[in-house]
Amino acid sequence: MEFQFLGTSSGTPSKSRNVTALALRSLGASRAARHWSLVDCGEGTQHRILRTPWSLNDLAAIFITHMHGDHCYGLPGLLASAGMMNRTAPLALVGPAPLRPFVEGVMATTELGLPFPIAFVDVTALEGVEVLPDLVVRATALSHRMPCWAYSFTERQVERKLDTARLDAAGVARGEAWGALQHGREVVLADGRVLRPEDWLLPGRKPRKVIVGGDNDTPGLLAEEARDAGVLIHEATYTEAVLRKVGPGPRHSSARMTASAAAAAGVPNLVLTHFSPRYQDGEGAPSIREVEDEAREVYRGQLFLARDFDRFELDREGQLHRRPREGGNPS
Repeated sequence: MEFQFLGTSSGTPSKSRNVTALALRSLGASRAARHWSLVDCGEGTQHRILRTPWSLNDLAAIFITHMHGDHCYGLPGLLASAGMMNRTAPLALVGPAPLRPFVEGVMATTELGLPFPIAFVDVTALEGVEVLPDLVVRATALSHRMPCWAYSFTERQVERKLDTARLDAAGVARGEAWGALQHGREVVLADGRVLRPEDWLLPGRKPRKVIVGGDNDTPGLLAEEARDAGVLIHEATYTEAVLRKVGPGPRHSSARMTASAAAAAGVPNLVLTHFSPRYQDGEGAPSIREVEDEAREVYRGQLFLARDFDRFELDREGQLHRRPREGGNPS
């Protein structure tokens, strides 16, 4: 699985960070899967996409965590651009109930017609809905100033290897029968024996799972969902010191709160994002390094602080890798 940050700032953009958006996809067994998903769509997201390999024609679904503007104001423009690119494939929009009147209201007042159908899915009715063919998507309610959710993405299927030792012992000749079993097809041998693929495949690896949280002042709400996750992507808007000054009104998490919850759940990879624009990436104060230092005090797993255009891959062994950046286009 891979994902790329298109925006990592909270509330407003800064010179180096746009507001929230994340591209995500399952690479598939052949690494040939083209369709991808977008989690949140802050203002300017479509401009960020232009600097990446992601194509609006391959976008399968958009998941909105909540209806604050820095998470959804970029959606109407992105939909309009997709239409002007002559996209025709259906697009799923998953999110809170107000998402539909928001989109339809903009379409009506601006006379926006789209050449592709939109399938709206209320996040509260997501359970059991197959939005993506290759990933199971679950939603977990969070705690914020308005209804907000996290989305978890888990591989539907994992590759399984043939039990070659048993096949040899059973006298099944290598060749066509082995290939059919490997591809999940039943085989009838010349002697009448019927071989079912599930009986001749070794157990598969653990499915990869990534959780993408929305705004949330109680990271512990994701404890159960995160216990089998390979990656938790969660906000760390403030350090504890700044959070105390700001007060509880914004209802965001500090780096310490998020890191402590990830440590308690045993998540091996934690990626922090949604940073207050007050934190400077350079030499200024307060520095983004303060956020990192606070998280490292309580979290011993692999920790990353996301930057715009950072691209990550979660490999089949559950190791998370940040790909090298290549100038303006990090692909």
